[in-house]
Amino acid sequence: MARLLVERGDDVTTPVRDLRRAEPLAAMGATVVEDDLSDVRALAESLRGFDAAIHAAGEYRVGIRKAERGAMWDANVGLTTRVLDAAEDAHLPRLVYVSTVNVFGNTHGRIVDETYRRDLGEGFVSWYDETKYGAHEVVEQRIRRDAPVVIVMPSQVYGPADHSGFGEQLRLAYEGRLPYRALPGLGAALVHVDDLAFGIVAALDRGRTGESYVLAGPTITYDDAVALAARLGGRKVPFAMPAGLVRRMGPFGALIGQPNLSEILSASLDVTYWATAEKAERELGFRARPIEDGLRATYGLEP
Repeated sequence: MARLLVERGDDVTTPVRDLRRAEPLAAMGATVVEDDLSDVRALAESLRGFDAAIHAAGEYRVGIRKAERGAMWDANVGLTTRVLDAAEDAHLPRLVYVSTVNVFGNTHGRIVDETYRRDLGEGFVSWYDETKYGAHEVVEQRIRRDAPVVIVMPSQVYGPADHSGFGEQLRLAYEGRLPYRALPGLGAALVHVDDLAFGIVAALDRGRTGESYVLAGPTITYDDAVALAARLGGRKVPFAMPAGLVRRMGPFGALIGQPNLSEILSASLDVTYWATAEKAERELGFRARPIEDGLRATYGLEP
């Protein structure tokens, strides 16, 4: 996002927790400031005079220990509340909030849109799911009080330097180092990082205040995505572990370095996070490339 904004001539300021890790931002021409976003007053002062802000900070991990839940709640719900408070105090004209299609929960094989509302009686599939839902609710409450906010809802992101668990599985399959497939029924809508960045900036420019926009790519199952990555790498498709065996592995996660494997499985087995970007395509000009094209770009292959 910063690169797109700088390249078109915008003055961009990016708060970071560690200046030592921000060299790429500074090199592209963004102004980098050290700020952990914990102080509403300081954040409000830093927002004064700006035309807009994009709130994309947060924490995305599934399978965390219970002791880590408080920190994730603060990173997703608490921080979003502080940003909204600071934006109001600073009279910021426009704020784009980066939510997630995870807010819809398990879509049970349906491809849903922005009007969809999950059945809260089903509960949440992970603590991340619950915290992002909570943050989304906070933003919608402020919108009802006329806060000048636009919401974007990305699906599963992939691309170069992807450090997500999903991206790691695809990379291992591409390299022929994934020993087995173990997430039957998982469905995602994969959006390439460059397409997502374009969509967020388009929402900044043209999104209607108070509206939400799904920024999702094509839908695919985990099994098909892994098979595609393996084929692109010239590798054999990894063995599929039986679903019944996978379900029984939950209590034994610590043995394989996953202390909360049960949460990973509850957020993955027979769970689909499928949504359509038709509204964003229509109103923002958003387009998500085909998954094979995106993976080829990710791995440096010829189109």
